[in-house]
Amino acid sequence: MVDSSHRRPRLVADKIYSKKGTASGRNHARTESTSRGKRGPVQKTGRRRDQPPRGVFARIRFGLYHLIGWILRLIWGLTWRIGMVFTVLIAVAVFYTRTTLPEAVDLLDGRARGSVTMLDREGRVFAWRGDQFGGVVTTETVSIHLKNAIVATEDKRFYRHFGVSPRGIASAVRINLREGRGPLSGHGGSTITQQTAKLLCLGEPFDVTSSQTEAEYEAQCRVGTLWRKAKEAVYAIAMETRYSKNEILTIYMNRAFLGAGTRGFEAASQRYFGKSASDVNAAEAAMLAGLLVAPTRYAPTNNLSRAQNRASVIVGLMEDQGYLDTVRAQAARDNPARLSQAAAVRAGGYFADWVMASGPEFFTRNTTEDVIIRTTLDQRLQRAAEEALAHVFDTKVREGSKAQAAIVIMSAVQTLCLCRSTGTGLFALWHSDGCQLLPQYPGLGSMVPVQLFQHVPWWGHVDPRLAGFVEYSGG
Repeated sequence: MVDSSHRRPRLVADKIYSKKGTASGRNHARTESTSRGKRGPVQKTGRRRDQPPRGVFARIRFGLYHLIGWILRLIWGLTWRIGMVFTVLIAVAVFYTRTTLPEAVDLLDGRARGSVTMLDREGRVFAWRGDQFGGVVTTETVSIHLKNAIVATEDKRFYRHFGVSPRGIASAVRINLREGRGPLSGHGGSTITQQTAKLLCLGEPFDVTSSQTEAEYEAQCRVGTLWRKAKEAVYAIAMETRYSKNEILTIYMNRAFLGAGTRGFEAASQRYFGKSASDVNAAEAAMLAGLLVAPTRYAPTNNLSRAQNRASVIVGLMEDQGYLDTVRAQAARDNPARLSQAAAVRAGGYFADWVMASGPEFFTRNTTEDVIIRTTLDQRLQRAAEEALAHVFDTKVREGSKAQAAIVIMSAVQTLCLCRSTGTGLFALWHSDGCQLLPQYPGLGSMVPVQLFQHVPWWGHVDPRLAGFVEYSGG
């Protein structure tokens, strides 16, 4: 019989397999392997990172490192805090300005005075005075060429910015500095929205009852100080939040001054081409858009060739920006815009001045409405008289002569006489109230003959309300 107290000892393999078979054994094995495989990081002994190193140069380098870091942290902290304050202030200013903006339709005609259109005896337009406004146009009613020409010329990123173009401003500053001017002198980098804000004078209308003239008011609106630029930027951003891009462009197209007393592209198109802004072709649209940079200088009535050269540049911009293909762009260059017959004829200018000076103020000089005046001027006879008088002075009057000339136009209802002195340049008109001196009025006319006098022996009787002056363009 075997004694149970003397059991055979377990083999080593039995111990190992028995441990793997139990959960506690598995955990124990995992723990051991983990402890063997992962060892904690070796603890380094030495100085702390912020502890000053030993040695003079090391200590100096350590101090500079910490000083520069502190300065950079201070600058960053001030920058983002100041930036946050400015952002909040600008947001408040934009929101307040937005609440003051009226409906877009109320900003289309901002003239302080009306216009006067003069017709000759045949009912044809021969002169314009005052601020011409041909009527409201929109981005949907104008010619697509005109819309594209304006954007290509003034603000090619118009549909992509928020009212202010930092990229455009940086480019303008770089160009100004390169050309030897101040950063804000010359090119302004203004967007169409900013230019519209300037045309609206930041929402400050002209007060006709004030002592300030309209010219002084417009000069004040064009002041280019840094503070004024900042206010324009705020106003432009407010407009972007209040109006659509097409509404802003519509306001701009109706408020822009385009030379020869015209306000808005409809008036300019009628004035220069005798057609609506919806009917202009690419060449005519380019000429109109070219007026924006300097209306008086590039007005085709002042210098047609200069206006055509400027238009050629605009056509190039339209081609570069994809608004015109190569064929159409070349066609626009080969067939530049030309003035209408009424715009090209300069007859009646002095007569129109006389009408404005002698007519009732509420119909002429101080009118707040658009007035049409029909006169007795005969443009055909006036041109004939101008040519005859110029021919006489060119062929029969020697240089330096003190000869005087008079043009007498007679009809069954009136007799008119105007005498010209080569010495004084003054003209004398006789009528029932006596003799009047009319400086720089070179002639007058309404009906028939022309006669030259060496002196001024002839005086006639005339009611000047029935008269039409004849210009003299000779020497």
